Amino acid sequence: MINNKVNTYTMKTKAILLATVMFCAFTSATFAQEKCATLGSLFIEPAKAKNYDGALPHYDKLVAECPTYSMATYQYAEKMFKHFIESGDKAKISELEKAFKLRLQYYPSKTQEGELMMKMAQVKFDNDIGTKMDQFNAFDAAFKKDEEEFTSPKSLYTYFSLAVDLFNSGEKPIEDVFDLYDIVTAKIEKEEAKLAEGLTRLIEKQDAGTKLSSKEERLLNAYETNIGAYGTVKNSVDGKLGQLADCPNLIPLYEKDFEAKKTDVSWLRRAAGRLSAKDCDTPLFFQLVQQLHKLEPSAKSAYYLGKLAEKDGKSSTALDYFNQAAELETNPSDKAKVYYSIAENFRKKGSSGQARTYYMKMVEVKPSAGIAYLKIANMYAGSANNCGNTVFEKRAIYWKAAEMADRAARVDGSIAGTARATASSYRERAPSKSDIFSEGMGGKTITFNCWVGGSVRVPSL
Repeated sequence: MINNKVNTYTMKTKAILLATVMFCAFTSATFAQEKCATLGSLFIEPAKAKNYDGALPHYDKLVAECPTYSMATYQYAEKMFKHFIESGDKAKISELEKAFKLRLQYYPSKTQEGELMMKMAQVKFDNDIGTKMDQFNAFDAAFKKDEEEFTSPKSLYTYFSLAVDLFNSGEKPIEDVFDLYDIVTAKIEKEEAKLAEGLTRLIEKQDAGTKLSSKEERLLNAYETNIGAYGTVKNSVDGKLGQLADCPNLIPLYEKDFEAKKTDVSWLRRAAGRLSAKDCDTPLFFQLVQQLHKLEPSAKSAYYLGKLAEKDGKSSTALDYFNQAAELETNPSDKAKVYYSIAENFRKKGSSGQARTYYMKMVEVKPSAGIAYLKIANMYAGSANNCGNTVFEKRAIYWKAAEMADRAARVDGSIAGTARATASSYRERAPSKSDIFSEGMGGKTITFNCWVGGSVRVPSL
């Protein structure tokens, strides 16, 4: 009986102790949560309002005592430290780097390390921290860590620009610069294609008469803005490469290495590609292409043989090679180049309808190929005298040409200026308001029975 009382007492005592421990733990956890919420609010609220002077005093305590309070801590820390750095406080560069490391440590699943490396490399470059080689290596490490997340147009340009500077100072061979040019250009074109694909879907929705939602309108503007940024960078990269990649430099470089490299398929492919891109008129190009086709018959070698045949005035032979290349090619950007060559072949022969077919094939595989739309616009404009029974109808084709030039500007930032100017000039050639009024055509639809096909709606007065 006594033992039962003792056991009952012991069990009650244990239960009381357990409840007390749990209560203390709960109270402690609640207190900790409340404390972190207070510290978090003291930092995040002023940071959210861009009151970084008010936020800064609370940052260190927050990350020291509540490092996992919220990922927003590190997102606002990035904005805060960049603000101070841009204001001239370079001491904050190391603080920004620490914030990036903490974010990676505590939120690894929500953080792309390569992206943070890219951002840090750009900050150090912008503030002239380290040698040019140090700066280049930082960008290079970021790109190789995560190419997918290396999407900043500014950083892509800086990465390549540093390589050219290092060549000019004798610290990098020219071959490295050319190789990086190919890599960066391919990356830019890849990002442009993604954006242009999304933009094209929304443009087609608009053209079909469907009103875009507010979210879609924001997306449309974002696509166009970013396409413009990539177009600017692409032109800047080409400008930075400048005369380094001109024929007078390329030809002797490849002539010197040909014998030693003539069994290296990768080298032959790159050399032929660069000479073709610059349209270098040299027997070396023929040697390179023949050797490439001998070692590895492919879409590339067929394409180059087509270019050679085209140069020799053998347009039918060139077309055969281009069609072979189009069938074999799997890379979208390279396939687009083949379709462009086929389209140009037909255009020069005066086969406008077939040319348009291949220009459109080009944008199917590479939605950012604005040059295709611009070429179609020019063909439309060139057909004005053959598309209509009256002067008004013939001049109406310029509206259709302007629409196509506008699309070129929207999907390809690198030619946007030229395309917009072209669209403007075509609208000036279209019927004026007084013409529309005198002909009584306002709001009517004109159908084109020539190769252009389709129709255009005359503006309402």
